[in-house]
Amino acid sequence: MTISKQLILEKMTISREYLLEAREIFNGMTNQEILQSKTHLHTLERYLQLIVDATLDINNHIIKEFQFEPAKDLKSTFSILADNSILDKNFAQKISDVVGLRNLIVHQYEKVDNDKFLEDFRKHNKDFDEYIKYITSYLTKTDK
Repeated sequence: MTISKQLILEKMTISREYLLEAREIFNGMTNQEILQSKTHLHTLERYLQLIVDATLDINNHIIKEFQFEPAKDLKSTFSILADNSILDKNFAQKISDVVGLRNLIVHQYEKVDNDKFLEDFRKHNKDFDEYIKYITSYLTKTDK
């Protein structure tokens, strides 16, 4: 059981940087303006992918190092952290939905509803801040 706090801190830093960049776009443009700019739309899609990937890397690292039950899929990594008192259960259920959105964007399983994507990302991007708070709190507890 050797958790790499450095790896987790690096992943959280990456997430914060991409969140700030995404928020600059959200603060400077309406959804309609973003939809008219493929560059901004695809940039936001990529930011979401990178933020979710960093989050999943953190989840998987913690699960592996503490030898928690293996995840059945990427979405279940959040519930495993909740089962082990790292995330709140309701919050874990809420944030885990980003995995489906990420998969939709990355794998293009079906046509992405860009309006819904923008609405969801704009509305729920603060969930990543809350996630980082949970992980930071957990890391602080393990220092003691």
